[in-house]
Amino acid sequence: MKTIAEQLKVTDFPFVIKDKQGNILYLENSNGCWIKKEYDSAGNQIYYEDSNECWRKSEYNSEGREIFYENCTGYWHKYEYDSEGNEKYFEDSDGYYCEREFDSDGNVTYYKNSDGFIIGKQSIKTIEQ
Repeated sequence: MKTIAEQLKVTDFPFVIKDKQGNILYLENSNGCWIKKEYDSAGNQIYYEDSNECWRKSEYNSEGREIFYENCTGYWHKYEYDSEGNEKYFEDSDGYYCEREFDSDGNVTYYKNSDGFIIGKQSIKTIEQ
């Protein structure tokens, strides 16, 4: 399959396509190597692909924090945040995870990970039925 530059018969390199915000959407070198990127409406890069068949995807929450990532190797990770923007949970495709709780000042009051490491005491939250 021909690259974009080959299809357009471009001879001036690097060949670059940008969006209105100046983000690079496509870049190709004279040797045919290329990268492609996509962005969400907030300007976060949500997709990357290159001519070596490598890719990665990301998702972001409304505050611009990454909540999910995956790539062409099968690796992925995800984050969860509390209402103050503190990272309360992380998990990845290797089976690692960590949980955190915070006080009202943003200090970690409890930490636990998949290796069995625990600091602090987990708060007990009641669920009203």
